[in-house]
Amino acid sequence: MKLLGGTDEGSPGIKLLFAILGAAIVLTIWVLLTSGSQPIMTPGILPSPMRVLTAFGDLFNDNELLANVGFSIGLNLSGYLEAILIAIPVGFIIGLFKYTRWGFQRQVDAIRYIPLTALIGLFIAWFGIGASMKIHFLAFGILIYLLPVIVQRIDEVDDVYLKTVHTLGATDWQTIKTVYLPSVLSRLSDDIRVLTAISWTYIIVAELIASQGGIGNLIWSAGYRQGRIDKVFALLIIIVVIGIIQDKIFVWLDREFFPHKYQAKDAIRASRLQQKGLARVIADYSLLAFGWIAIAVYFILMLNEFIGFIPGFRPLNYLFGSTVWVFHIIVIALIIYKAWKWYQHRTDMMALQSLNKQTSRS
Repeated sequence: MKLLGGTDEGSPGIKLLFAILGAAIVLTIWVLLTSGSQPIMTPGILPSPMRVLTAFGDLFNDNELLANVGFSIGLNLSGYLEAILIAIPVGFIIGLFKYTRWGFQRQVDAIRYIPLTALIGLFIAWFGIGASMKIHFLAFGILIYLLPVIVQRIDEVDDVYLKTVHTLGATDWQTIKTVYLPSVLSRLSDDIRVLTAISWTYIIVAELIASQGGIGNLIWSAGYRQGRIDKVFALLIIIVVIGIIQDKIFVWLDREFFPHKYQAKDAIRASRLQQKGLARVIADYSLLAFGWIAIAVYFILMLNEFIGFIPGFRPLNYLFGSTVWVFHIIVIALIIYKAWKWYQHRTDMMALQSLNKQTSRS
């Protein structure tokens, strides 16, 4: 068996074939362990794949699956947004200025060792038992891992860039803007992706309090209390699928905000002179069209939440509950970013056309 020669080794078709083969092997082992009149694993320990598949329908019909999943996703995004908005400025202040570094470096490093589950009582005392407490608890759980990483990423900035901007006479703010921010944020995006799994762990813990809904609450109430282990497995599969989708979204955002990270890889792929097949072109176009259609539909539903031009129809409030505001913020921010990017592209094209005209006249 050969060692892997790199992440780009192998064609997409071969990789897909082996991925399907690996999934088939795992599914076959699962079936063998749970099949027969006397299975190796009883349904109370490991339910069969068919029972887990049936559990999805039971969760949808009996346990308001969509609303609970939406509430958990809302908690996840709200906690992420709050943690990032706090961690980035605080991390830069601690990491860049010597007095704050000397004063708070040790505290930032030490806070990672606090067991978060031991703080639930404090968060209940501070914020009550509502959704806001769960958001703050999740944000704190992400924050204590993110702050030390930001300081570490600041220390990892290549010294050659700092010497270059200093040679050019850059001010402190220009150094932060042109060197530290792009370098640290581009690396930090990968760290934020890794924290997705950790965030779901804390969501499950937080949702067990006060039974206000969510996947964690469903795992306890509809799974363990009722003895429906098949529902537990179905909910765990849902969490895995959501995590994979979140990871893909983070990769897309990373490409949008930091395209320089992928220039070398894209150049290598372009050098192979491989044209996209018809199926790939159709898939890419369909995905782009679906994304814009989804944003447009959400924007219409968001307006309906405030204006109410469709009486008695507020699906966003049903799906996401008290966390719906974070989805509004994300959609509005995405529209503003796309509009700004279009305006910037238009300005660059106009400047290029003006330069071409001046060149042709001369």
